[in-house]
Amino acid sequence: MKKLVYIVGVWLLTAFATATAQEVNEQNPYELVEDVAMKTFDRIKANQDAIKQDPEMLRTIMEEELVPHIDYQFAAFMVLGKHFKSVPRDKLSEYVSVFRQYLITTYAVAMGYYDNQEVIFEPEGEFDDKKSVTVRAVVQDPTRPEINIAFKVRKDSKTNEWKAYDMVAEGISMLNSKRSEFESILRQDGIDAVIAIMRDKIEKPVQLKQDDKDAA
Repeated sequence: MKKLVYIVGVWLLTAFATATAQEVNEQNPYELVEDVAMKTFDRIKANQDAIKQDPEMLRTIMEEELVPHIDYQFAAFMVLGKHFKSVPRDKLSEYVSVFRQYLITTYAVAMGYYDNQEVIFEPEGEFDDKKSVTVRAVVQDPTRPEINIAFKVRKDSKTNEWKAYDMVAEGISMLNSKRSEFESILRQDGIDAVIAIMRDKIEKPVQLKQDDKDAA
């Protein structure tokens, strides 16, 4: 299960390979997820040769196409969980900044698993009176069993724009997984140790078609 979240992220982003490019609609959570998937994939597809020469280009694409539509600060605080209150205020801004780069790296690494899959989204539901929405989909691949996935999307109370903050694959939340991973570290060694772990991953080069052992 270690690379499941990575792979599902890639599968979701490849859902709309044949769609026509358009602006991301942050006023509609369902269209947001589809638009971001389409734009990110289209850019990766258009730069395949350059990416093969320099896989680090994937970080730039993730930062410019994907991260602007993720509420990374909210996600970062959720990962801290009950330890949020114990983190010194002067460390929170550093943690959030590093967490943002950590997300960029996570998705850039995920692109190393790119392959041809199809993602079928559920029909759009009502969201006018909601503050959060779960956008569900099914990943279909001819060589693997179907995988149920979902994006958690929340509405900004100030801008009324929707942004994604979590992805769930077969019932496994990426944020919950990270919170569980970091919980004991936060308890025993504090926020500096978590920041160090994230920095270590960020500093590793992006590679294409990694083995399972490299995706941890």
